[in-house]
Amino acid sequence: MTEERVSEEDRWGLTPFRFRAFRLLWIGQTLSAAGTAITRIALIFAILELGGGAADIGYITAVQTVATMVFTLVGGVWADRLRRNYVMLGADVLRAVVQGTLAALLLTGNAQIWQLGLGAAIFGGATAFFDPASSGLLPETLPSKHLQSGTALINFAGSFFSVGGPAAAGLLIAVFSPGLVFAVDALSFVVSAISLALLRLAPRTLAKAEPFWRDLRTGWREVTIRPWYWTTLIAHSLWNAAMAAYFVLGPVIAADRLGGAGVWGILSACWAAGGIVGGIITLRFKPKRPLVAANLALILTIAPMLAIAPPLQPWLIGVAAFASGIGLFFLGAVWSATVGQLIPNEVRSRVESYDWMISLVAMPIGFAIVGPLAAHIGNAATLIGGAALIAIPCSLTVLIPGVRAIRRTADGTVVGPPVPQAAPADPPASTRTAPAEL
Repeated sequence: MTEERVSEEDRWGLTPFRFRAFRLLWIGQTLSAAGTAITRIALIFAILELGGGAADIGYITAVQTVATMVFTLVGGVWADRLRRNYVMLGADVLRAVVQGTLAALLLTGNAQIWQLGLGAAIFGGATAFFDPASSGLLPETLPSKHLQSGTALINFAGSFFSVGGPAAAGLLIAVFSPGLVFAVDALSFVVSAISLALLRLAPRTLAKAEPFWRDLRTGWREVTIRPWYWTTLIAHSLWNAAMAAYFVLGPVIAADRLGGAGVWGILSACWAAGGIVGGIITLRFKPKRPLVAANLALILTIAPMLAIAPPLQPWLIGVAAFASGIGLFFLGAVWSATVGQLIPNEVRSRVESYDWMISLVAMPIGFAIVGPLAAHIGNAATLIGGAALIAIPCSLTVLIPGVRAIRRTADGTVVGPPVPQAAPADPPASTRTAPAEL
């Protein structure tokens, strides 16, 4: 590879593709993201075709979310105990079996709503193992200085399919059936599992398996001894709760005052399109103070909340939603890359599992209180209050010394403040080294 080509790759943030392990991970995750994007729509229509209604859609969605939340910490512990690609592979195989079984039931006309609910629960549980392992695995496939670009490239697929996924799902359902969409999703998980099976990673030290609760305490201690982590996590959790105001009240306002569901669909596409542009920006822009820039970028997500509160003209709300997508994508890529470099490899998945769990708890809380709150104080006040609940904590985090101390060095790696040496809660565990994969 010539120096000119390497330089061009660096300029556009494409250097991660030079690494075989990352290419395999990216291929699998991209195809899996495509399948998941179209299945969200297919699940709704499958429920409706079986005679279900809005309540059934809500119940099944809740079941999947609760299953993920309940098992996330368990998934984090096992992802640190085992090879993370094996944990992800097992989760993908289980999800492929679930989606394939549901596809067969739907295509043969034997499906029932309770089976969709059971499938959603198993799917959610498998995702609880996959996500912490995935967050921990990416830094094993790339040098530290390329983590932000690698994260952006993987997340880019999610934003891209958020735009095209619903349209593709609608076309497949109209021409064929929801069952076919489930079959496509099952195939995407098979491909992802194959890509994970082909990964060849350097050996890493695995801690001796300790009692489950001791492993959990170790992960929690790693969170609490890093003020930059837990304070930023609080701000992000408040974002998860507050954004419910937009996602719950936005469709209502669009239906009542902006022209209906079609307008809301366009606004949602604007958000996803902003995520695509945010991905391009993240590939090229590497801020010197990553978390300062990322948390300030997250403040952009209040724009559509403030725009839809009056509400403004739809095109102005669309611009605000576009800006919001940029800010959210930028935050996600920079945060993941920073955590990937500053959290020790042997505890990374457990630390990430606390992030996932707190986020999953915050979202349903937000969705539960938005309706009653809006009924009491009005839609506009609820949206403005939600915007304040995002903007104020995100602004305050940049004043925290530990957050400001996280910097990008000249070679592109991220360094942070010294970590306080907490007294170990348990005797130090012996370690073992996993054999290298050939």
